[in-house]
Amino acid sequence: LVPIHAITGLNGLSLNNQAGAVGGVASKNAIGDPTTAAAALGSNNAMLQESFATLPTANEQDRNRPYTPQNPYPATPPSYPSTPSSLFDNPAIFEKLGTDALFFIFYYKQGTYQQYLAARELKKQSWRFHKKYMTWFQRHEEPKVTTDEYEQGTYVYFDYETGWCTRIKQDFRFEYSFLEDSLQ
Repeated sequence: LVPIHAITGLNGLSLNNQAGAVGGVASKNAIGDPTTAAAALGSNNAMLQESFATLPTANEQDRNRPYTPQNPYPATPPSYPSTPSSLFDNPAIFEKLGTDALFFIFYYKQGTYQQYLAARELKKQSWRFHKKYMTWFQRHEEPKVTTDEYEQGTYVYFDYETGWCTRIKQDFRFEYSFLEDSLQ
């Protein structure tokens, strides 16, 4: 917990110098009256302490989930395709797709033949799937350390959760036990 006296409020002044500025309405009434100012400040301190005590921890935060509509559109026009095109059953098409499209298919068509084809093409492009982090990695440069258990170096990884982009991870230790080496 952060001590309440270490918290600064508006304009960089400590809470003790603001006569209850965090309290909103109470701060307007507290300007000329030290008793009211002290009461407002004490109330604010108690609320801040309670707020800090109930902050969520990292493991309590929810992971982003894809949107699922509650009431999908009831009548689809006949011109709208009702099944995926058979074009996407052809493995040759996946060789022409960019990595962004391959990642999209991999993460949003889970459990399908198209996901398998996207994963196969990503592996052909030297991407490796990490089972612990559930994302794709690619060597940025040759590893600095290589053993029978792991390799360590600079990697590019695909960030599907927060940015839908590739990022660079310096000095990353890729343990072979987390490497997905088979396509199922």
